[in-house]
Amino acid sequence: MGSVTETVDTVQPAPGATTSVAGHNLDPSTIPLLLTLGLGVFAGALDLGVLSPALPALGIAFGVGPRELPWIFTLYLLANVVSIPIMTKLADRNGRRPIYIACVTIFALGSLLAIFSQNFPMFLTARAIQAFGAGGIFPVATAAIADRIPPERRGAALGLVAATWGVAAIVGPLVGGLFTHFLSWHWIFVANVPLAIVVIVMARTTLPATVANVRGPLDVPGIALLSIGLLGLMFGLTQYDVTGAGNNLNPRLWLTGAIVALIAFVLAERAAKQPVIPPRFFTDGQLALVYGLEILIGVLEGALFFIPAALVAAEHLSYAAAGAVAAIGAVMFVVVIPGAGRALDVAGSRVVLTIGTILTAAGLAIFAFGFANVWIAIGAMVVAGCGFGTLLGAPTRYIVTNRAGSKERSAAVGLLSVCLILGQILGGSLAGGVIGSQATPVDGYHVAYLWFTGVAIVAALLTFGLHAKARERAEARS
Repeated sequence: MGSVTETVDTVQPAPGATTSVAGHNLDPSTIPLLLTLGLGVFAGALDLGVLSPALPALGIAFGVGPRELPWIFTLYLLANVVSIPIMTKLADRNGRRPIYIACVTIFALGSLLAIFSQNFPMFLTARAIQAFGAGGIFPVATAAIADRIPPERRGAALGLVAATWGVAAIVGPLVGGLFTHFLSWHWIFVANVPLAIVVIVMARTTLPATVANVRGPLDVPGIALLSIGLLGLMFGLTQYDVTGAGNNLNPRLWLTGAIVALIAFVLAERAAKQPVIPPRFFTDGQLALVYGLEILIGVLEGALFFIPAALVAAEHLSYAAAGAVAAIGAVMFVVVIPGAGRALDVAGSRVVLTIGTILTAAGLAIFAFGFANVWIAIGAMVVAGCGFGTLLGAPTRYIVTNRAGSKERSAAVGLLSVCLILGQILGGSLAGGVIGSQATPVDGYHVAYLWFTGVAIVAALLTFGLHAKARERAEARS
């Protein structure tokens, strides 16, 4: 992860790149580049949430239950984690343009395979291929912006491209629900192919071919051990019977193997020249706490994936209606994010994170007890959406950028993305195990969202260990 993020602040603008701006706007010559990158990021982000309303239909089509369905979500995230260090390293060695085009092409091929999937293993394979391509799109896009956009305008450019994630979070559940209800789940992937072709054609002329000449070794042992460990956790958690009524021998073996692999991963990272997760960041108590919080935030974000399925199970809503309810939460956190960013300057990160975790806990608790009533569910989405908007805005990045040294700042922020994805994998896997352990799906979703509420409460308690505003500002100035 560190290989690309550390390159972003040191690479020079491509030859001939202009640094002029018109008023407060970006140089018009950069708009085609940003449009190309934004469309690619939008496609990758859209496919993470677009399937949530289609889960019940996919379960029927492939004959799988609540223990297996989370793999659609968690396997996508796992392939993302594996893809990030590989694609970013290749982009440093071979240039942004060919690797960005390769990532979009792989994503499109995975989408084609998903359309024609005849069984669940084939569909999961398609999702993994999609995710492997999508995992490289955003970090390579970030590096391409640094190649082309001067530092004084780089933040605006990154913000414009990153904003497509928020748009995808809103559009995804709506599109997924409408396509599944009126057509079939296959149509969810159809639009990816022409969109990918457009992005590839545009990329051939708009993306810089700059090579950053970073030749350090790829951390293959670290990537392999992390993948094995996460895969074991996913198998173990999704198959574990939390009621104790079933035979948990195999899940325990998977979890034991996962723990062994993750311990080996920690040891391997200490010896790696360019580790996937640099251990030095965990020697700072505040940074370690923030990374732990980011994992818990990722677990909570996993709760969003199952909301449409819970509504379909409890209220027999259509896929389109369930997706629309889920989209309300996404709308709220997109609306709240700018205000949460401004609140950091007024109140400090500890206050913002505490309020965010409390609102998230309240929203998830309301949903756990009231998702059988659509109006209560909508109210829960409003409250939880405000909480998520506060958490997923800038507070953790604010802390990390203040505490990390200038030479390590990009890598430290990049590690937050890895921690968030790790949490999402754990959250999706845990939910699958809890839901599958109950007598009925409705009971399973009720218990699962009580678990998510508990996680939010733990996160809220951890925020009290963060430094107050005055000390935080003093440390940022030192």
